[in-house]
Amino acid sequence: MAKTIALKRVVVTGLGALTPIGNDVASYWQGLVSGTSGAAPITKFNPEKFKTRFACELKGFDPLNFIDKKEARKMDPYTQYALVASAEAVEDSGILSAGISPDRIGVIWGSGIGGLGTFQEETVQYVQDGFNPRFNPFFIPKMIADIAAGMISMQYGFRGPNYTTVSACASSTHALIDAFTHIRMGKADVIVSGGSESPIVEVSIGGFNAARALSTRNEDPATASRPFDKDRDGFVMGEGAGALILEEYEHAKARGAKIYCEIVGGGMTADAYHLTAPHPEGLGALHVLRNALQDAELAPTQIDYINVHGTSTPLGDVAELKAITQVFGEHAYKLNISSTKSMTGHLLGAAGAVESIATILSMMHGIVPPTINHQTPDEEIDARLNLTLNKAQHRKVDIAISNTFGFGGHNASVVFKKI
Repeated sequence: MAKTIALKRVVVTGLGALTPIGNDVASYWQGLVSGTSGAAPITKFNPEKFKTRFACELKGFDPLNFIDKKEARKMDPYTQYALVASAEAVEDSGILSAGISPDRIGVIWGSGIGGLGTFQEETVQYVQDGFNPRFNPFFIPKMIADIAAGMISMQYGFRGPNYTTVSACASSTHALIDAFTHIRMGKADVIVSGGSESPIVEVSIGGFNAARALSTRNEDPATASRPFDKDRDGFVMGEGAGALILEEYEHAKARGAKIYCEIVGGGMTADAYHLTAPHPEGLGALHVLRNALQDAELAPTQIDYINVHGTSTPLGDVAELKAITQVFGEHAYKLNISSTKSMTGHLLGAAGAVESIATILSMMHGIVPPTINHQTPDEEIDARLNLTLNKAQHRKVDIAISNTFGFGGHNASVVFKKI
């Protein structure tokens, strides 16, 4: 006989952010509403020989302010970022002092690549040493994409579900949807979820250059990430992390937790079309939005704001907006739409978490962050859409969606509702 499960409600009770425009949630939000660009010349290595010589790096971040030096040496930066962002979220939520069984607290994280810098460093050293196989004993645990989730659990002793989702730029949105599903199915009371990425290294910039995915606007990096602009020429690489504490609603209410919002639905689809390009008609995006709305039991007319994937690539921006106009019909022109990647750059596997935080804060504050750097309209983009160009807009936001799409055709959308 089939087992019937009453789905539980899931809320967000903590946030943590480490981004190119702010190293905590408050400064990140200030950067968003003020339209700050995080793009500048690369400082992590000499980019002189590369087609792209700029990125959205973290500013003034020192992991040793948060992590013991000996322990930090055992971690790739993407894991350091995960620990810092999750620490802010955990503290914000108050779960450590709430007497919750650690068996009921999980960690579901997302990363598109994991420790790419560690892999590069060890490989270069191997070649420079004349192919002498003397590798760092921490090479593998520093590199693997699941280790951030493991390290967060070890930091706090959380023994619930623990793993990492890997779906390129959709990774941390998939992590959030998985965490949402686990809690509403009763498999955990609290889950630390989000994503982190540290991709500003030579092999990453060179590889994405080879794929013709990155902007090469080296003469003016601050305006290079320009979603929906006619002269957009690719995305700008970003780094950092975002963390959200997801919690079962009654559990959160019983302990008097601060509740930011409710997660009410999620959608996941595949383009099944191309390695790196979206379906030209945005079919994957169209279906993921419909799936998310169906899961949330919402009509398109109930949505106020969409934080779009909006990477600033010629094909991707157009395809996503085509999908939105098809799904939302006339209501598409009443929505606010914006791409916060215009400010943070593209954090790859961490993008979904960082952008979900922006989406949640827009509901809290009644302000939609802008799409900056827009100068020239693109005739392929419907001019009637409100893309929140260049300046933040005040608006009551009760229900909002965050979209992320990844290489390989992975699509994920998550729906947030004010509570």
